[in-house]
Parts: sequence; structure tokens; C-alpha cells
Amino acid sequence: MIVMVLIGTMISVNAQRKVVKVYPKHGTVVTTVHNPKVIVHKGAKFHFANGVWYKARGKKYVVCVAPIGVTIRHLPRGYKVVRVNGRKMYKYKGIWYQKKRGGYLIVNV
Repeated sequence: MIVMVLIGTMISVNAQRKVVKVYPKHGTVVTTVHNPKVIVHKGAKFHFANGVWYKARGKKYVVCVAPIGVTIRHLPRGYKVVRVNGRKMYKYKGIWYQKKRGGYLIVNV
């Protein structure tokens, strides 16, 4: 009986540690972005952190659509490899990337 209680306790503790990351909806406003990379594309300044794209609005940040045509050095954690018309593509939370020299290009699929 004691063993069953201990196993149940261990399972519930592990279940409580599970973290589910959800990509925020476009238009979501946040007050801080941790360690963003600042990227200027076509005259607009974007902030990129943990796979999420933001535009600054005053002292806050608004989640926005990924800018097509921007190249990033590293893919966000959790990306998936997908074959599209025989080409190897990478997808993360609805954003498509194509491998290019020096990084990954954001593309429209």
C-alpha cells in the first residue's frame, strides 16, 4: 500500500512539472521579451525571441506575423522537418523556414 502511495505521488509530481508552450496569438501584447534578437527588414524593426516575432509599440511588444524573406541563424527549439514537393523544409508553429547559406530563410508555403 505504501509503495502505491509513493508511486502515485511521484507520478503527480512529474505531471506538475510538464510545461506546455503555446505560440501566442498575433496581436497579443506583452510587456517584456527576454533576450530578443533585433532584426530590421524593409525598414521595420522586429524582435525575435524563443521562436516568436514581435514589433515594439511604445514600451510594450505585440506578437506579429513572421517577416517573409528574413534569414535567421538558428531554428527555434521544437521545429519539425517537413518535405514539400521533394524539398526539405522546416516548420515551427506555422512559420516555414528553408535552409540557406548562413541560416534559415522565412518563406511562404
